[in-house]
This record gives sequence, C-alpha cells and structure tokens, in this order.
Amino acid sequence: MPSWTDHLRFAFQPVVNLTTGSVAALEILARPEQGDVVSRARHDAAVDGELAALGVRSAARQETLLPLHVNLFARTAAAAGGTAALRAAVADTGRLPWEVTLDLLPPFADVPQAPLLAAVRSLRRDGFRICADGIGEGDVPLRLLADLEPDLVKVDRSVVVRLPADRTCRAVLSGLRRFCDSTGGLLAVEGVETELQCAAALDMGAQLAQGALFAPPARRPAADVYLPAKNPAAAPAPPSVPAGPPILEFVQPAALLPVTASAETVRALLTGSPGVPGVVLVDDDGLPVGAVDRDRFLLSLSGRYGHALYADRPAVRLADLPRTVGTGATAWEVLGLVAADEPERAGDDIVVVDDAGRCAGVVRLADIVRALAERRVEEAVRLNPLTRLPGSDIINAETDRRIADGTPFAVSWLDVDGFKRVNDEAGFAAGDELIRAVGRTLAAAAAGLRTVRVGHIGGDDFLVLADPAELEPLACAVLDAPWSAGGMPVTLSLATLLCPAGSTADHRQAAACLAPLKQAAKALRGASWVLGRPGSVRQEVRRGSAARMSGSAGPADADRGVRTPG
Repeated sequence: MPSWTDHLRFAFQPVVNLTTGSVAALEILARPEQGDVVSRARHDAAVDGELAALGVRSAARQETLLPLHVNLFARTAAAAGGTAALRAAVADTGRLPWEVTLDLLPPFADVPQAPLLAAVRSLRRDGFRICADGIGEGDVPLRLLADLEPDLVKVDRSVVVRLPADRTCRAVLSGLRRFCDSTGGLLAVEGVETELQCAAALDMGAQLAQGALFAPPARRPAADVYLPAKNPAAAPAPPSVPAGPPILEFVQPAALLPVTASAETVRALLTGSPGVPGVVLVDDDGLPVGAVDRDRFLLSLSGRYGHALYADRPAVRLADLPRTVGTGATAWEVLGLVAADEPERAGDDIVVVDDAGRCAGVVRLADIVRALAERRVEEAVRLNPLTRLPGSDIINAETDRRIADGTPFAVSWLDVDGFKRVNDEAGFAAGDELIRAVGRTLAAAAAGLRTVRVGHIGGDDFLVLADPAELEPLACAVLDAPWSAGGMPVTLSLATLLCPAGSTADHRQAAACLAPLKQAAKALRGASWVLGRPGSVRQEVRRGSAARMSGSAGPADADRGVRTPG
C-alpha cells in the first residue's frame, strides 16, 4: 500500500553567514511531489515528527558535514513524544545534537506554553539548538519569545521583502538584533532576493541570511553561494558590544569527530574535503578535547614511516589542545588569545564553546582580521578630517537607536557665531584651528560622560547626543570657555531639543524640530543656549540676553513661554 513518504523529496537551502560569506548551515525543506503533507504535519504531531526525521536521514545520504536546520511545528515540540522520531534519526545518522538547530514554526498562540518550554529545555539539555522561526508573520507572543531565549531568531520574508524602503521594518530588525544581543542569540533573515534587501538587513544587524539571492533550494546542497559586496556607506551594526564585534558573527561549522577517531579517519576526511582546515575531536558530551590542524597533521602523516606509525592510532596523539572561547567573546578578545599563544599556531582555528562547554563551531583568524580592518576603514571614512570626530550618519544612527529603545535623550546643535567673519578677517587657518579647538573641548567633555556622543557634521556645526541629565556639564564646558580666533573674541550658540520617549519618530523629525531652536539661539547676543521640545512652540533660553540685531524678532516673546536671563 502506498505511503505518503513514497512521494516525498527534500531540498536544501544554505544559511549564509553575512560576515564571513560562508555557508553556516543547511535548512532542510520538504518537497512533496503529491499531496500536501506539510499541511497535515501542521495538525498532526506524529506526521510532523516523522517528516523532520526523514529530513535528517535525507541529509545523511548527501554526506554533508554542514550543520542542519530542521523545521518543526511548535505544537509538535510540545506534544508528548513529538520529537522522538527526530532524536532517533539524529542518533542513527551519527549526527551530534548540537549540529542540529530546530526551527520552531508557528502557530504558537494556541500551543500550551508550559509543555513547550519544558520540551525546549529538554532538547537544549541534549544539545539541540533552538530557533524561533517566522518572526514578523507568525503569532509568537513576545513573552514566549523572551522565555524561549532562542539561539537564533529568523525574520520572515514578509518583513524582508519590504526592505530597504520601509522604515518600520528596519526598526523591527534593529530591535530584534538588540534582543538577540541581550540573550546571546543570532539574527537571521529569510527570503532575501535582492542586493538592496541584503544591504538593508546587514545594516540593521542581521548576521545570517537565506534566500534566492545567495542560492535557491536544491536537491543537492550548494557548494558555493553568491554574496554581494558590502556597501561601504552602510552604517555599522548597533554598538551593543563596546569591545568589538561579537564572535558569534564569525562562527563557522566545525568538522567534528569523536576523540576515539583514528588518524586514518581524520586523514580521509581532510583529503576528501579540501576546504576543511582542521578537525575538532570531541568526547561523548561534545566537549572539545583536541584540535587537528590540516597542514601539520598531513605533514606528520606524509613523513617517513608517518602513515605506518599513526594511521591506526587515535588521531588525538597528533592533535593540539583546542583554543576555546565562549559564545559571549568578542573579536578583540580572540585576537588577544591568539597573540598570547605559540607563533606556530597563529593561523589555527579558534573553537567556540557554548555555556555547557560543547563545541558550537570554529572561527578563523583571517575572517576576524578582515572584518576588524574593514570596520576601522569604515569608521575612518566617517570621521571629519579636521576634528577626527564622527559625522552625522553615526549620530543619526545612534539617535534612531535611542528612539527605538524608548530612551529619553537630548540632541543639540552647536556652532560658532559669525564664523564667516572669522574666516574673512582672521583667515582660514585661524578658523580651522578654532574648529579643532571646539572639537577637542567637546570630545574631552564627552569622555567623562557616559551617554554623550559628539559628531562634527561639517564647517562650524557640531551635533551632540546625550542623556538630558548630562547636558549641563557639557554645555558649561563649551559655552563658558573664552574662545578667540586670530585675536578676535568668538562666542558659540547651542540649541537643544529635549526628546521624551515616544516624542519623535526618527532623527529626521528631530533635526526638523531642532532647526528653529538654532535660529532662536543665533538671534541672541553672546554665548547662547536655547532648549525646546518636539511639538511645542515654547522655548527656554538658558544663555544669551538680547537680540543681536535691532528690529529682529527675538525669541523672548512672552507668548512663547521663554525665560530670558538678565
């Protein structure tokens, strides 16, 4: 009697690491030739569990070493015995559980949360990794998403297709990246079809991606994928880790073998897979015990009597102690680890271990060095050549981040009064030196204040982003200083927009609200400081006493609610 499995085939789609350009894993996709077994699986945990198990067995026949992503409906994971067939398939095919990520699919809302969370804890104890899939189109409650603490969050194609034009979708991705950073997970996007979508996703912090742009699903795993060139003008990922990019951005699949593997087994793997730089030997619990470097290992076997001496013996005899870092490490910490090790091991892979000490993958030194170099170049491009302060793009990105976080902030615009006259009468060199001095003073004041970011947007204009509580010391530092250029006394004007949570949509709206405050500050005599709030015509004058030009409409009109110091 025919079975529903007789007309079932599977396809494989690469999950691409956007930092390294490598294939991080393969997602297994069911492709029924007759009927709609996927719809049946949605409502039948037994069918869904068997479908996942068949996918793992199909991947084993492809003899791929890459980690796997297996789709499983959340209802199946929560059901008693729902993952039994999958666990058996992983064991039968010789796969290690931590090489398998379970992509939990919606619907979630009608799934009992307690059994689901209990099942996830059990799967994690066995080493499986958990992904929350379909975010943006599915119905996962935010509380459940937080309780799951997924190792990976996958954003649905319905969100990605609206990139890069849709500002709200960009905000969703940026917020999810910060969520992943706080839980130690990674952010992935699905359905990427264009280079613009890829650039926007990368700009908003996505670390992994799938889609037809890189490689379509295929019956045989793709050997190569397309990765578009990075846009050098793209803003960097959210600055969540001050010590450098997180190491999770660089993790690649590790070639794992049990610690009991013979040298001949390792040799066969390395010679049959030219792209594999080494092998990690793990014990029964998945803990790395030895690291085999490709070149040194094959050189040992190729020497006189090398094969005869070592082929049938455990490969661990030719292995080094693995250099390990946790998943929370940063790129700079890894470089420090490499610098402190023996020079001959400088090019060896670094083994990344999870909280249980199990191998989560490897990182390659070349990828880290390349990414850090690119980041430094991008940062240098964004620095103003006169003051070496960042330009408006970095301040704008930080402004949008604080808006998305719901953090109250103040954005200020500072410039030199009558700067054209300074250049005309004192000369351009004196003007440049004045700008550099103002930049140094701002940078020095900001160095002692936790929330302050300073940018030089060109000419004599500076932007300052700060917590409202840190405004006063910053303003005093620049406004109370005696400024001059070529012997000419000079004053500065400061305009500040105080932005409570939810008061502004983005940095563009903040800039539009800030412009009239700058005009009001410029209309005052002496060092001036004017404050305002979005949506209000009231202005508060903190510094400056009278209009600069007779007959000008000064900001001290009673109907505008200002306070003008005497």
